Amino acid sequence: MFKVSYYPGCSLEATARDYAESIAGVAGLMDVKFNELKDWNCCGATAAHSLDHRVTLNLAARNLALAQGQAQPLVVPCALCFNRLASARHELLEDSSLIIDEIARLGTDYQSVQVLELNEFFTTPQMIALAESRLEQDLTGLKPVCYYGCQGQRPPAVTGKKDYENPQGLDRLLSGLGAEVLDWPFKTDCCGASHAVARPELVFTLVARLYQWALERGANCLVTGCQMCQANLDMYQEQISRQMGREVYLPVFYFTELMGLALGHQQTNKWLGRHLVSPRLLLENSGLPRGVWERL
Repeated sequence: MFKVSYYPGCSLEATARDYAESIAGVAGLMDVKFNELKDWNCCGATAAHSLDHRVTLNLAARNLALAQGQAQPLVVPCALCFNRLASARHELLEDSSLIIDEIARLGTDYQSVQVLELNEFFTTPQMIALAESRLEQDLTGLKPVCYYGCQGQRPPAVTGKKDYENPQGLDRLLSGLGAEVLDWPFKTDCCGASHAVARPELVFTLVARLYQWALERGANCLVTGCQMCQANLDMYQEQISRQMGREVYLPVFYFTELMGLALGHQQTNKWLGRHLVSPRLLLENSGLPRGVWERL
């Protein structure tokens, strides 16, 4: 049993419930115990850090303080939360003078907290080997491109990522589960994140470029570990395809959903059924057993 600390973040309790449930489901199949931080608070993403640096630093510092003395690493599924916590830890190791007394009293040993993105945790050689050993249904027929997004990768001095321009973890994991993973040059490009609210035209332009390159590479789906990326790529696909003047059918999976599918989790259909771009046709045409897609 792998025991680690876990910071879920706000959106996994609302718009990204499918992601949250797939994480819990896969954790059970992989003998992972996620110990959720007690009384955690919002990390400040996406706007707080651009409005009040001290506020967002204290928000993150409180979570880091709660993680001190707990099982390490502190695993974070949300790329934005990961970036905020990793950025705060990086800054606080240099200077903690902006932390208010109430939070400082919780603990200031930020060096002891290792902040790790969920997709990095599940794509270590040990975890990939474990997943392969428990394979129930290979992912033959799926031709994904892996979309890591920008927030979990950069800046490398903060995130600690060595392959921040061309990450490979999800590629290796899904290849090991039988998918034909395709390489492409947009793994870490930005989808526009929360600008979908204030600047939808910007997000549509960025996402259209992602669709275009995915299709040109021959992909039939996209895979991500960021709920903001998943939302932007899934939610507006019909509108953006009309704007592009071409048909686009690219189901957008969380990598944990495909892990659940490959490892035989019985709730996979429930998770996938919440997506706006239904993957039913893709899964049916991929030759996967009827039970995988018939209830979607």
